Amino acid sequence: MLRITKITDYGFILLSHMANQEKNLLHNAKDLSAAIGIPLPTVSKVLKILTQGGILKSHQGSKGGYSLSRPAKDITAASIIEAVEGPVAITDCSSAEGCERNCPVSPSWQQVNSAVINTLQGLTLADMSNS
Repeated sequence: MLRITKITDYGFILLSHMANQEKNLLHNAKDLSAAIGIPLPTVSKVLKILTQGGILKSHQGSKGGYSLSRPAKDITAASIIEAVEGPVAITDCSSAEGCERNCPVSPSWQQVNSAVINTLQGLTLADMSNS
């Protein structure tokens, strides 16, 4: 079974919440944790990962917080997953280079992986959050 991690799932939940709020509103970890019901340490971890991945911007200062780095319509599901988990690859064989075995199955997995990536690239945060 293919699954994204719980951290990635939480990332989608946090980003969807942020996308549905006022455009210029800054969000802090404590308020997000309370609003969504995800423990504060986990929210802080996810926000840090999404900032490092370029999905969020961090604003320093006493009135600081986090904001989307670009409009929700310009953030794809693929970019969110890649920010948290790295490149989308359903198997080791699905990378462009294939796996070390270089068996005849690898091109088929590459085709499947491409379809998954294309679907994720076509799905935006705005689509997912109805914003």
